[in-house]
Amino acid sequence: MAALGRRIREIRESRGLSQEALAKLLGVSRPTLSLIETGERKVSADEIKRLSDIFDIAVDAFFDEAKEPRVVIGEAGAEYKKAREEIRIDVPRKNIEKFREVLLYVLGKVGAKPNVGETVLYKLLYFIDFDYYEQYEEQMIGATYKKNKFGPTPIEFRKVAEKMIEARELQKLPNKYFEYPQTKYLPLRAPDLSRLSGREIGVIDRVLDRLSDMTAAQISEYSHNDVPWLSTDEGGVIAYEAVFYRTPAYATRTYDAGVS
Repeated sequence: MAALGRRIREIRESRGLSQEALAKLLGVSRPTLSLIETGERKVSADEIKRLSDIFDIAVDAFFDEAKEPRVVIGEAGAEYKKAREEIRIDVPRKNIEKFREVLLYVLGKVGAKPNVGETVLYKLLYFIDFDYYEQYEEQMIGATYKKNKFGPTPIEFRKVAEKMIEARELQKLPNKYFEYPQTKYLPLRAPDLSRLSGREIGVIDRVLDRLSDMTAAQISEYSHNDVPWLSTDEGGVIAYEAVFYRTPAYATRTYDAGVS
């Protein structure tokens, strides 16, 4: 039980959550969470399931650290390791530098909005990436997005953000939006616009104009009706090619009659 408590604490701290914030999400008091983390109080099956949803990891990851997906970022890009099956999925045409500049551009435009925390940011990046791919049939960031109950999640985000925080390009702040805990990111430098083309900036701006005022709940629900998300198994990697089967409500380009 002590080992499970330590694991919960480690994951909580890695996500930048205080005991108070996690206790509120879990529906227990802060002293109760403290007892859980020190192994003095048992964790129910329902609580483990709730924690897996909060942290967006498999239940197994609480008992075996190797079960948690790992992201390795190198000179050429990133790889997603689905640890349970020990399968490495190579991400094509990854551009980590582009990821950094797009993130800084997005945060410079909308990061200060009170509704824009980590969850909203994930969905904005998803629609930027997938709208661009639909329009131009090539990748902008080319991040790898996993399907989970809260909507598409960019697997590489935390590693990229960690490196940017270390480089003092990004600031991570615990916050609250109404009564809900929120993780905010704010830019510490301006983006290098020479790394972004005019059409890339155009797609980003259109996504931000359309979606950046949504709350986390609203944009998550919105993402759940997009064909790429709908066509992916829970926990799976969302295929970019699915954008060409979007419904008119989500499509960002006009298709000739009879053409998918």
